[in-house]
Amino acid sequence: MQVATIRTEAGLRAVRRDGNELVVLPFDHVGGLIASGEDWAARAAHADGARVPLADADFAPPIPMPEKVFCVGLNYRDHAAEGGLPVPEYPTLFAKYGRSLIGANDDLRIPGASKQVDWEVELGVVIGRAARHVSEEEAEDHIAGYTIVNDVSMRDWQLRTSQFLAGKTFEASTPVGPYLVTPDEVDHAHSLAMELSVDGQVKQRTTTDQMIFSVRQVISYISTIITLVPGDLIATGTPAGVGHVASPPTYLTPGSTMTCSIEGLGSQHTRCVPASEGATVAA
Repeated sequence: MQVATIRTEAGLRAVRRDGNELVVLPFDHVGGLIASGEDWAARAAHADGARVPLADADFAPPIPMPEKVFCVGLNYRDHAAEGGLPVPEYPTLFAKYGRSLIGANDDLRIPGASKQVDWEVELGVVIGRAARHVSEEEAEDHIAGYTIVNDVSMRDWQLRTSQFLAGKTFEASTPVGPYLVTPDEVDHAHSLAMELSVDGQVKQRTTTDQMIFSVRQVISYISTIITLVPGDLIATGTPAGVGHVASPPTYLTPGSTMTCSIEGLGSQHTRCVPASEGATVAA
């Protein structure tokens, strides 16, 4: 099943995809749907409501304001290698905040403060059940579904210090979605093809089974530190092909367009515009 959050004249609404239509569900967003109980997926699958043509959908992030957004750095060997960095012994964790998230097809306003805006396609994992001290074997039982994250990074801010956060959580900079796809549809994302292109040129291409630390390992590891709750989002890392280490380095500028896709999860289409263009993106 594929669910999403869309913007309507009446505000945010959770929807279920049914072919070329979206069925409106009785929740403001997917986060509220998941928080409604562990049987949320069964209720969503059988609910009926108003229908919206898929072509007319204005996607918000599936979870507009998660309690936590964890990200895993250097989680593909080829990405570590292209940066001349050793393969990490433990997951490299950093965070984002909810205000950094935008919808899958929203414009990305290139901030005037950064001259090194880079791309990173990633598998996103959304938590469905609270997880604290869970084993790797138990971890998948706590997953609501999977989505696409483009961890757009302001490299000149990211690398100012040893801490990544400043370059990773610029406001309205991280496309997420369009859908949250339940695990049964994608075999828990064990081996999905993923790709990112800029202006029609493929920059990143790999499969999710190339991760150093699996989704199971990452969830178990984070749950040892803090309780993961329904709606929390984890971005699991990006493969080789980022612009910062290209020769010469290449960055996003106004006029650039990006397409991110992950097998079974859909695709994102992002147009880069100057910071002065467009309204502030509401969740």
